[in-house]
Amino acid sequence: MHDSCRLFWPPMSSTHESKNFFLRGPAGNLEAVLWTPPAAAPGIAALVCHPHPLFGGTMHNKVVFQAAKALDSLGIAVLRFNFRGAGLSEGIHDKGRGELDDVRAALQYLAVEFPGTPLLVAGFSFGCWVGLRAGCDDARAEKLIGIGAPVNNSDFSYLAKCAKPKLFVHGSNDEHGDVEKVRQMMASLPGENELVVVDGVDHFFTGKIDELGKAITGWLKPAAHNAMKSSAHD
Repeated sequence: MHDSCRLFWPPMSSTHESKNFFLRGPAGNLEAVLWTPPAAAPGIAALVCHPHPLFGGTMHNKVVFQAAKALDSLGIAVLRFNFRGAGLSEGIHDKGRGELDDVRAALQYLAVEFPGTPLLVAGFSFGCWVGLRAGCDDARAEKLIGIGAPVNNSDFSYLAKCAKPKLFVHGSNDEHGDVEKVRQMMASLPGENELVVVDGVDHFFTGKIDELGKAITGWLKPAAHNAMKSSAHD
């Protein structure tokens, strides 16, 4: 595990094509937004999952949006969607069980839309707990990003069998995930894992939201660069 507060590479600017649509989920249509780079085919396609819908979480949450912007700045296709019962999505909240199937449906959409493209799963809070579980189980998802992992009250034991590269970004004062518990969890995980702690912020990175974007681009930029080169040669 790498526990680092050092941040590299400022986010690059990017323009994208934006598509608002409904993807078919297991409990009905799921409201979604897809950003795609306008020029070349993306080397990576990412899914970003939002926080708890019963507490106001949607795909338009500021932390989710910031993560999507950081991924977009690297020329990555980015899909966000509302879990069942959130926003205009059909269905009702299912305490993470049905939401896991929602994530799987979104990953399947990305796999069809960008065939052969490596997938990445990112999630914030509830979206971290549900999203990373689906990402661990899906062979097409090669990297995972957990933001504000709610380790105080959620079971992340499934990560013990997940050797995929993982980035965790966490506020030092996160009220839903004690940062020492995050460190303890990560110490037991297989594979390459990095933790970036943003000092002096709460669960929502209040006042330092840009640090989240810097952490994501710093960790992912080499892989995104290599994936774009590979995609250009295909």
